[in-house]
Amino acid sequence: MSADHPGVAAGIDAARSRSEHVLTGWLNRQNGSCAALDDALRYSVLGTGKRLRPVLVYLAGRALGAGDDALDAPAAAIEMIHAYSLVHDDLPAMDDDDLRRGRPTVHRAFDEPLAILAGDALQTLAFEALASRPHPRLAALVTTLAQAAGRDGMAAGQAIDLGAVGAPMDLAALQMMHQHKTGALIRAAVRLGALVAVEESDPRIAALDRYAAAMGLAFQIHDDVLDVTGDTRTLGKTSGADARRDKPTYPALLGVAQARDRALDLLEEALEALQPLGEAGLSLAALARFMIDRDH
Repeated sequence: MSADHPGVAAGIDAARSRSEHVLTGWLNRQNGSCAALDDALRYSVLGTGKRLRPVLVYLAGRALGAGDDALDAPAAAIEMIHAYSLVHDDLPAMDDDDLRRGRPTVHRAFDEPLAILAGDALQTLAFEALASRPHPRLAALVTTLAQAAGRDGMAAGQAIDLGAVGAPMDLAALQMMHQHKTGALIRAAVRLGALVAVEESDPRIAALDRYAAAMGLAFQIHDDVLDVTGDTRTLGKTSGADARRDKPTYPALLGVAQARDRALDLLEEALEALQPLGEAGLSLAALARFMIDRDH
């Protein structure tokens, strides 16, 4: 990952490594009640993935003065929610995918009932992790994660997505869908990190939310573009799946070139939102650039 300031890339890589270590600690606990379920949980989460959401927790928290120890629980929690969403999204009743992160999806590697239960367990384990460390704003942290994952956030976005297959959708409706399906967890990641550090009334939280809103949408637009331009081996999932399912996407509505331009415009919005943070926002800026410059 490139960065324009010494130590920025190292800090991002350290956050990614730390999140993997913390997740491993939660998922490798001994004396689980069901070995098969434990295996499915580890398979769902460990050793794969970009860890963008937990990295955002660490970077936002650090930017406002929080220590990594205090950020470990929310970072693990949001990645568990993300992983559960992928497990369920891949199921035959939803997107019916065979490949995720370069290997068989959970219901293919194990079976469909165990994949459903693994997703269920990851969702509840996320809140167990979040509540495992006392914090004066724990209620706000829990509310943030619950709202982002539930009926007014990711779950709503997924429901809209499923209902949109084969149906016409204009740009405003597509943006609203993505703001829920993908953007809600990205905004929650940034907010969780910020809330660990400062009170909800701190104006920097609003600045970070503007950053996260722009980047959440840019991230999804870039995903839509990669589904058209990428190859299965590089992506780690089946390319061209959106078109085959007749899903509404930014390239389908705007064309690939205009979709890329829209993502770049959103990147500029995100970078501008970080200005009140000064040098404290450099790592977040570098991550934003990576999020729309990645090839998988």
